[in-house]
Amino acid sequence: MASSKVLSETLTQLSSMRRRIYLAGPEVFLPDPIAAGRAKVALCDAHGFEGLFPLDAALDLSGLTKHAQAARISAANEGLMRRADVLIANLTPFRGVSMDSGTAFEVGFMRALGRPVFGYSNAPSDFAARARAFREHGFAPEDCDRADIQIEDFDLAENLMITEAITASGGSVVRHSGPMEDLAGFIQCLSQVKVLF
Repeated sequence: MASSKVLSETLTQLSSMRRRIYLAGPEVFLPDPIAAGRAKVALCDAHGFEGLFPLDAALDLSGLTKHAQAARISAANEGLMRRADVLIANLTPFRGVSMDSGTAFEVGFMRALGRPVFGYSNAPSDFAARARAFREHGFAPEDCDRADIQIEDFDLAENLMITEAITASGGSVVRHSGPMEDLAGFIQCLSQVKVLF
């Protein structure tokens, strides 16, 4: 009888635990990334989740070389992702046609862990349309793109490996028009995560 009570209490504790959401995106590069992270964490809290923003690690990087700093940041972010139940990624194009490359890695990392991934982009146009528009302005220095190289065109918000990873994980991609900091798409993702759990 006692073991039944312990099991019941354990199940109650587990069901009351808040799911953790890793908050991926280029917001870490904003002039005030802490404020951007707090805004997302507050929205997660309002929806019943715990938000894990990459700068949460509050790392002491003093005295380290740049390479050692990078290694510590990478390990801390991977640690946060391993603690997370879900990832929501800001896929808004950053420094080019595509999403932030670090965020792309994080989407793949969580997909490889078998966890649900959701994404939103504040650029509603398809990846192919953005790539064509980018070409019209000429090629960026050191970019290997050329006029005779094929542009991926599947009417998707981002490269097919990203969007298909998100869809296969049980998530979806929300498209919205606005600046990178606009959180309307993020809020839609939170509502979808709530349905999942």
